[in-house]
Amino acid sequence: MISLKNILLYVFILISPIAFCQTGDIHASVKKESEPVAFATLSIEELSVSSVTTSSGKAHLHDIPYGTYTITASYIGYELVSQEITLSSDSPNLNIEFSLTEQTMDLDEIVISGTKTYKRQTDSPVIVNVLSSKTLDNVQACNLSEGLKFQPGLRVENDCQTCNYTQLRMNGLAGGYSQILINGRPIFSPLTGLYGMEQLPVNMIERIEVVRGGGSSLYGSSAIGGTVNVITKTPRKNSYELNYNYQNINKQTGDNQTLANATLVSKSSNSGISLFINNRNRGFYDHNGDDFSEIPLIENTSIGMNMFFLPNDNQKLEVSLSNLNEYRFGGEMVTEKPAYLAAQSEERTHNVWMGSADYQINFNKNKSSLITYAAWQSTVRDHYTGIIPDENEALLEHLENPPYGTSDVTTFNTGVQLNHKINKFLTGENVFTLGTEFIYDEVSDAIPAYNYLIDQTTRNYGTFLQSDWKIAKNITLLSGVRMDIHNFVASPRLSLLYNLRANSQIRISYSSGFRAPQAFDTDLHIAFAGGGISRISLADDLREEISSSFSGSYKL
Repeated sequence: MISLKNILLYVFILISPIAFCQTGDIHASVKKESEPVAFATLSIEELSVSSVTTSSGKAHLHDIPYGTYTITASYIGYELVSQEITLSSDSPNLNIEFSLTEQTMDLDEIVISGTKTYKRQTDSPVIVNVLSSKTLDNVQACNLSEGLKFQPGLRVENDCQTCNYTQLRMNGLAGGYSQILINGRPIFSPLTGLYGMEQLPVNMIERIEVVRGGGSSLYGSSAIGGTVNVITKTPRKNSYELNYNYQNINKQTGDNQTLANATLVSKSSNSGISLFINNRNRGFYDHNGDDFSEIPLIENTSIGMNMFFLPNDNQKLEVSLSNLNEYRFGGEMVTEKPAYLAAQSEERTHNVWMGSADYQINFNKNKSSLITYAAWQSTVRDHYTGIIPDENEALLEHLENPPYGTSDVTTFNTGVQLNHKINKFLTGENVFTLGTEFIYDEVSDAIPAYNYLIDQTTRNYGTFLQSDWKIAKNITLLSGVRMDIHNFVASPRLSLLYNLRANSQIRISYSSGFRAPQAFDTDLHIAFAGGGISRISLADDLREEISSSFSGSYKL
């Protein structure tokens, strides 16, 4: 016979899931122009929970407590979309759909340079300024160098009348103290820093992110004045574009540029490729009629691609490859004879290859992600810099053995990065980032006629740890440190973001940076251009240069 006590126990067991497991599930679908969006982020800020869409554009949020919430969908380059939802015993499972539209304003883009993780601009504790591809088009920039002139706080200098090499000044420091990244990777070598900004065409650039102040805690050597991160174009939708630009300098010199882009994305949105090609031809410009150029002749052809592939719903592979070919000649405007027969001239032929591969896997219900990456750059350069000597003996030697030179530069970067999100870390959520990387740079620059050779190889091992802690709804504390085995350098950083009111923010930051000794420098170029010969060698006991920077801002 069943007792009353047992009957009550059975009833309690039956109703306990209803009484104590008051949770439901959200099934969401994210699309853009009726196509599914992979790797879009769905989040409920009140609960500090999020999920990432699969290749089919779907995501699930499980075990969400009953209640009313705002769920937001976000994706790089698209407007935020939010919906208010209610989970209850009457509707414990919801199916919702988001339709994304491209951003028309760049006031709150998603950026990566400040924290090495994707964040909206207004949520980043570090100030990140963004220059979009649309802005580059609007200002009629031909290349990265011209585009950076329109970024506040940056100064692009033209430091040679003959060859017109440029350098970027940030916080008043020379070009060697600013680090230029390609898709977040430090593969811009010291040699590439002389001419590379003019060689990167605008139609390969998706956006440019700028962080001023020491950034060595994330990116290693040379990020003292600041960091410029060039993000190349990624496939989003099927598109084709062909443009031709013509500019004229003082009714004398034509500058012709042909640009073509094509993007293909598969129907399932699990793969895509973006292609670009750029051709530029600019003649000599002689401002004062002395037959010596103030602006050199340039012939540049660039071609490249960027592709992605989603092997599974939680994995992503990105690969990029590009080739930049440039010839430039400045000085006495003669093209019918070799450069060494000109009274004074500089001639450069660059062949630059750049490539990268990134693999990301999400796990732990998308609270964790592991990223492995490798990037590489190779520059082969033939160059001549010289002046016809006045003395007969020196002239004869010059004609018999003209000072032509060759440069061979290889830069390689590989590493691994782990991101882990803790939804309840003391008083709020925290995203921890742990990574280690290796940077190899080899520079060989030789001019046999001068018995001149620079053969410099550097190897740098770095490990970084970062905490991005949202202490409260209106306070975020970013802290981190990097250790580099390059004379064993420590680079700490600390940033605080405080949302004073709905539309105002206060940011305070401290960061340090370092610059490792290097033998190849712009001063060498200046010496050769003046007909002199300079040689630099690194002493065994050289120490790195170290900086500390403080910044603050109040934004309405």
